[in-house]
Amino acid sequence: MSGFEQRLADLGVTLPDAPAPAANYVPWMVLDGMVYVSGQVSMKDGTFLTGKLGDDLSTEDGAAAARLCAISLLAQVKAAAGGDLDRLKRVVKLTGFVNSTADFGDQPKVVNGASDFLVEALGDAGRHTRSAVSAASLPFGVAVEIEGIFQLK
Repeated sequence: MSGFEQRLADLGVTLPDAPAPAANYVPWMVLDGMVYVSGQVSMKDGTFLTGKLGDDLSTEDGAAAARLCAISLLAQVKAAAGGDLDRLKRVVKLTGFVNSTADFGDQPKVVNGASDFLVEALGDAGRHTRSAVSAASLPFGVAVEIEGIFQLK
């Protein structure tokens, strides 16, 4: 088990198989040592986590959904790295989309669920730049979608 995967195991996390794309796009692309990962939606055990922040979901619910997106992002990075997560050098940037009402303003707190998890799991390699934005709706009614840019060794 790799160093990063051991840290994940210590947190009680096992990376799932990288989710397949839902349409005509690739889940990740490696270009000049950078991995660009398509948006990963909030899913648990193959079921979409749906809802709208500020309506039927709390900020804490959203942060938990964002954490699940981060786990899917790492699964994609592992696939892009040929199955060796230790090839990951660092998380560069996340862009988080939060399915929220017009008056909900805690998108950064929601996306913290992903950011905090990545730093906890990867240490300094998990520190990244980030955007957290509201969306009137997201595919399949999911609560959160996050895309990312990562650097490989």
